[in-house]
Amino acid sequence: MEKYRRYYGVIALVVAIAVLILGSYKIIFPKVNELTTLTSNITKKEKELKDLESKLNIVKNKIKKIKDSITGSQKKIYYPVESDLGNDTLFFTLYNDVIEMVHANSVKIKSIDYASNPESDEFVRFGKDVYFVCDVNMEIVSNYINLGKLIQDIYQYPYYIRINGLSVRPYEKDKRILLSSLSLRLYAHTAPEEQSSTVEEETSVPAPKVPAG
Repeated sequence: MEKYRRYYGVIALVVAIAVLILGSYKIIFPKVNELTTLTSNITKKEKELKDLESKLNIVKNKIKKIKDSITGSQKKIYYPVESDLGNDTLFFTLYNDVIEMVHANSVKIKSIDYASNPESDEFVRFGKDVYFVCDVNMEIVSNYINLGKLIQDIYQYPYYIRINGLSVRPYEKDKRILLSSLSLRLYAHTAPEEQSSTVEEETSVPAPKVPAG
């Protein structure tokens, strides 16, 4: 045994190295697997984000086309069938139609407010006694498809509604959901169509140009 004693140190070193390698493998291998899985998940999420951004751009382009079409469309301004209904009645008639369009497309309203007769509007500046104008501002929640349908319904509405602005951003926790700010401007004659036309002629109110959407 004496002749092998000199190899004890080498054997001990080899065993120590083997134990160290085995221990390192047990520690490093799970980390490598974890890193590989994490990298794979990141790649997958980046692809999903890219797809969602592509869908969002498609929606934005469709919305822009619709807004451009609305700007160039020749639609009538809403007018009451009866006389002396008052601005409140005019507003709620159009307002209720807008709310119905929102609900019909499964779009949720987070908040809503409105302001009557904005001074910057040409209808207000040149025909305040003939026209009633109101801005309706909404914070809404939807998906891509339902938002597009809502905008399409607004475009197809028989009376003129101006889209003042629309901003869209994906919900951070679920990018399939959109959080949008939608501002609409509602227009109405303050009297039935024939009477309104007479009032315009008598007061010489210039026919305002429909503002660009």
